[in-house]
Amino acid sequence: MGAKENASVLRMRGIAKAFAGVPALNGVDFTLRGGQIHALLGANGAGKSTLMKILSGAYPSDEGAVEIDGKPVALRSPAEAKRAGIHCVYQEVDTSLVPHLTVGENIMLDKLASSSGSGWVRWGTVHGEAAGVLERIGLALSTRKLVRDLTLAEKQLVLIARLLSMNAKFVILDEPTAPLSLEEAETLFRIMEGLKRDGIGVVFISHRLPEVFRIADEITVMRDGQRVWTKPSEETDTHGVVRAMLGRSFEEEYPKLQADIGEVVLSVRDLAAGTRVRGVDLDVRAGEVVAVVGLVGAGKTELSRLLFGADRAERGTVTVDGKPADLRSPAAAIGSGFALVPEERRKEGILVRESVLHNLSLPILKSISRLGFVSGSAERRHGIGTVAGLGIKTPGLGQLTAYLSGGNQQKVAIGKWTATDAKVFLFDEPTKGVDVGAKSDIFRIIGELARQGKAVLYLTCEFAEAIGLADRILVMCDGVIVKQFGRGEATQENLLYYASAGREE
Repeated sequence: MGAKENASVLRMRGIAKAFAGVPALNGVDFTLRGGQIHALLGANGAGKSTLMKILSGAYPSDEGAVEIDGKPVALRSPAEAKRAGIHCVYQEVDTSLVPHLTVGENIMLDKLASSSGSGWVRWGTVHGEAAGVLERIGLALSTRKLVRDLTLAEKQLVLIARLLSMNAKFVILDEPTAPLSLEEAETLFRIMEGLKRDGIGVVFISHRLPEVFRIADEITVMRDGQRVWTKPSEETDTHGVVRAMLGRSFEEEYPKLQADIGEVVLSVRDLAAGTRVRGVDLDVRAGEVVAVVGLVGAGKTELSRLLFGADRAERGTVTVDGKPADLRSPAAAIGSGFALVPEERRKEGILVRESVLHNLSLPILKSISRLGFVSGSAERRHGIGTVAGLGIKTPGLGQLTAYLSGGNQQKVAIGKWTATDAKVFLFDEPTKGVDVGAKSDIFRIIGELARQGKAVLYLTCEFAEAIGLADRILVMCDGVIVKQFGRGEATQENLLYYASAGREE
């Protein structure tokens, strides 16, 4: 465990930062040692991303200092941070890679850009050096392959390889496992262990606590722009971390609001398309939260797309309130009473280049327009009410949705449906990339929808969430529902057993 004897030490002291007069960080100290994996945890708006943006040179701090090995360093830009040996791998890996260049060219990109001289490039040497870096992290990948043909996980590893080519001393990994499967995450952890052996200090930001305890040497928890505590990981546990992040206990993490369960609203029989959905039967009643759990590749997302008319079914029937649902297109599905909060919220759930106000009013434009013109006052009233009701943290209604945190983007993706006539709410992995604080807000919003008599279908691979929230849990494996549990009947072990193709004894 722990850092190497001769490794570098990075210290942030008394870091403060405010945006438009609102403090985001208040006198934060943070220490990272080379050869150590240090997890940085905190709920939405705790300040962890702001702290790391200051460290990576993206934001200037208002107060405080950064030192490496006791010497002050100026981090006025990402280039200065890189020169000091500090590199960051963000969740949106595509923004940092050039898709039509090869793996080798992308790994050596910073070197190619900064190499002065004759302008001649020896491509054989470039690919040779890149291959050496890939070998160092144990990644069997051709340096000649185009980056656009890689999986998301491979792109992330190419970025990590680039940092090694630049002799990074400190690496910030911001939610690196959010988009990865369990297998891909294992590869990433192996590489993180390699960085640690090489004496590199790694900051690991994650909302998946089991991973944190698996890989981190030390844990720092932040809340409301301040550091709550820093401890070796063996001196705390999940309950302790959640309590520190929220200021409340583990039991309060999954608030379950009581709702009256009524008649069947959604009925699905023998729904099938391709190899991912092979004949699904399910019912959801008014006021009921039904979770569909399964591992990556079980067919949950494909099922949500069929129900929302984004893909066409090959066979099967779907009814809402006893009437056949029209699922020829998403518009037709909305007309039949469906609302979908999709897994890929930035691509499909919100318009990132539009304001919070416009995102929230999109599905109800008809009801706030007269003679084809949107009523600005009606739109603002609706926006103010939704932001307050769902606890969306935003500087104002005009803020571009792209600049909200993941949890607040997700609340916008949900909030835009709350004033519609939707009867069936489909949630596909609604807490992906969302921290503990925003999660419990989302759970409360779902509870309120159930209280209003909506039918909620909650598709997730987070088994604990299903157990905490659902009135019934359906386990999906290889495109079919293989098992059903009532509330209080399932354990995470049961769910994993059936989700990984276990059979009835």
